[in-house]
Amino acid sequence: MRRFLLFSGFLFLLTGFCTAQSAFIPYDRAYYHLLDRYEILNGDFAPSYHTGFKPLRRDNVTTYLDTIAHDHPGKVDAFNFNYLKNDNWEFSKGETDFSKKPLWKKIYKKPSDFYYYRDKDFDVHVNPVIYFRGGNETAAEATNFRNTRGIELRGSIDRKVGFYTYLTSNEVIFPTWTEEYIEHNGAVPGQGFWKRYGDHGYSYFAARGYFTFQVSKHIDAQMGHDRNFVGEGYRSMILSDFSNPYMFLKLNVNIWKLQYTMMWSEMTADVFLNSRNRPEDGRYPHKWFSLHRLGINIGKRLNIGLFESVMASQADWSYFNPVIFYRWVEHQLGTPDKVMLGTDFKWNFAHSMQLYGQFALDEFVFGEFFGVDGKNSKRNKHGLQLGYKYINVFNISNLDLQLEFNQARPYTYQEKFEYQSYTNYRTPIAHPRGANFREAIGIIRYQPLPKLSLNFTGIYHLYGTDPDETTNMGGDLLKNRLEGTEGLGLYGHTIGQGIENKLLMGNLTASYMLKHNLFIDLGHSYRRHTADNLDMPNVSNYSHLSLRLNIAREAFNY
Repeated sequence: MRRFLLFSGFLFLLTGFCTAQSAFIPYDRAYYHLLDRYEILNGDFAPSYHTGFKPLRRDNVTTYLDTIAHDHPGKVDAFNFNYLKNDNWEFSKGETDFSKKPLWKKIYKKPSDFYYYRDKDFDVHVNPVIYFRGGNETAAEATNFRNTRGIELRGSIDRKVGFYTYLTSNEVIFPTWTEEYIEHNGAVPGQGFWKRYGDHGYSYFAARGYFTFQVSKHIDAQMGHDRNFVGEGYRSMILSDFSNPYMFLKLNVNIWKLQYTMMWSEMTADVFLNSRNRPEDGRYPHKWFSLHRLGINIGKRLNIGLFESVMASQADWSYFNPVIFYRWVEHQLGTPDKVMLGTDFKWNFAHSMQLYGQFALDEFVFGEFFGVDGKNSKRNKHGLQLGYKYINVFNISNLDLQLEFNQARPYTYQEKFEYQSYTNYRTPIAHPRGANFREAIGIIRYQPLPKLSLNFTGIYHLYGTDPDETTNMGGDLLKNRLEGTEGLGLYGHTIGQGIENKLLMGNLTASYMLKHNLFIDLGHSYRRHTADNLDMPNVSNYSHLSLRLNIAREAFNY
């Protein structure tokens, strides 16, 4: 940790040479879909940012939107552009809205800000965060709910250092399948630590925060406690936002058609948690995750990214080198640290469609991968994603389709040494399912009216689970990949091995924007789970009504 702070402090000293800086737009799939939608329709990539590593800076997004707003004159698109512009109004070159009747001439002067203050040296935006949800599930004995209250702040100091803070207090009763996930993993997805709330509820305090600065004209930095997401899909096989926030330092180098991202982070190791949700031996141990990604725009419509990452049980100065091959470092150090390599891509075509995908390689033996007898070798471990987006389906305005396929072979993301699996606080940092699965996702988004959005998400899972706690079939990332495999052999490992499970989910949600970033959601979910060890399917129907302000809509799609 000392080395991490020393390196970060060195970069902080460079802020004396900074230019104007911005906070990032929190990663919200509905919000970011609008950004993807307009880039695909426009046909050219945004010149001010790459979408392969999220979240994105507010100023960069606004610069791009200001240049293309006039190209989409429809009623709904005009509303969306006005919404995005007002949400980032401090960076927009055009005129933005003022509230007609601000409270006490100070509160909600701008539709997007409860309160703001700006002068030449200081800029701050303050907003409340609220999420009230009530729901009923056929498989549950009690009505579930969510009660979230908090605050969000963002701004800049001297127009050089940007900052962001998010704090909430939460009491939640989840749907039954999410509760089962929490009890098995010992952590709330996206949050980590929790305390009991009643018989079936969870109470937790959520906090995220960071500062940003411009190191030079082409290099910007972010340091803080938050989540990140790599890729264009609904899921990520490289790094997703599913686990809880972690401490990190991130540098982005943007030159010509290249974006080179370097991230060093400190995560929480997968300690055993007792019934009070505390480590038996005291303080939580840490592990260290580093990632490099190089993205390049080839022409105006194809982007290809190359990445490498390492999960280590101990921090080492060698991993702070921003321009080095991690596998070489691992060999030179003589460590067993877990290194993964891979690629991602997106291709926008026909001014309405996008193909995208990812390939994450954990371990690979050429002869066994291509040989007839070794195709199902335990040592061939990888994750794969392939997706397709279609904007304005059949020329129906604001009707968008997304199809996605994901899979991970058994034992992918697991490791044989302590604290080196691809997890953070006992939850996967890539796909929620871990490994040993195939998944198909279909999403239909339709915005028939400016303030009304409809979303249908359908998911099919085929995955394998362990028959008992002592057996490891390669899906549970909290298990050692060398333990629990006695007698299974090196070959014959297929996706879905162990107890075969099949999961079908369908979620329909209608969201109406009452005021800027104030939504009311009405939704229904159907979930059907079958498995070889179940006498009959587990079927759940879950309906909910929510009111939320300045917070993304929750989803339990796993």
